Amino acid sequence: MNVDVVKNWQFPVVRQTYTEKDTILYALALGYGAQPTDQGQLRYVYEQGLMAVPTLGSTLCHPGFWVSDPRTGIDVTKVVHGEQKMRFHKVLPPKGSLRGEAQVLDVVDKGVGKGALLVFERKLYDDHSGDLIASIEQVTMCRGDGGFSSPTAGASKPAVAATGVAAVAKPDFEVEFATLAQAALIYRLCADPNPLHADPAVAQAAGFDRPILHGLCTYGIAARSIVLACCDNNAGLLRELSVRFSAPVFPGETIRTDIWKEDKQIRFRCVVPQRDVVVISNGIALLGTP
Repeated sequence: MNVDVVKNWQFPVVRQTYTEKDTILYALALGYGAQPTDQGQLRYVYEQGLMAVPTLGSTLCHPGFWVSDPRTGIDVTKVVHGEQKMRFHKVLPPKGSLRGEAQVLDVVDKGVGKGALLVFERKLYDDHSGDLIASIEQVTMCRGDGGFSSPTAGASKPAVAATGVAAVAKPDFEVEFATLAQAALIYRLCADPNPLHADPAVAQAAGFDRPILHGLCTYGIAARSIVLACCDNNAGLLRELSVRFSAPVFPGETIRTDIWKEDKQIRFRCVVPQRDVVVISNGIALLGTP
């Protein structure tokens, strides 16, 4: 990794206009509309009174797969999405024009053979009013790039979802959604066209027996579960969502979100019951009004 280049990477401002169709397509990828007479689901997939799932912001004004630029020196074959945190400062409208501004916050050397953490931030602004809509912080694990600072490197600052839930008490809520067999094929139209999520040959070359679901699709399903269980299906009450991605999901699997309510925050995890695998850990959500 060329650390100086990565730390000082200059991102162009990205402007994007999205429509109600984009908002509906994203919600369909998360499985909304499976019960088409359910008014709680229709509000996210029908233009009358349409609301946006706030995690739609993760797909907007993205600068692209910039770590693959040869100037970074990053081994992109060993790059994985580690953590994701979004803060929602304003309710995301169902259509609009946004401006995205990005920067690298930190590069943390975990040591030789242990990789490095790349902490990256993106802020979304309403391109007309200038209001800050959402702040997005992402931790990318660069598994092939550790040891660049010193042989004893390894001390790292806490990542964005450093506090986890001890799954000892029975959850206050358990919400299950069966993902669509074609969920990855739909979600890639919203944001990430990586063939890992569509092409069986590419998936097998990466060590999977079939294409996997986007981590950010699982992230959106976690948001959907919390909005249903804790917000009476009003996504405008979700203020913050932080997760650590711990295992992949295969399209068609059921995701169960275990939710623990505390005084000022919600802790959660996502599990694929069929394989008894935790796919999202260290989940934290905050609720409130803008």
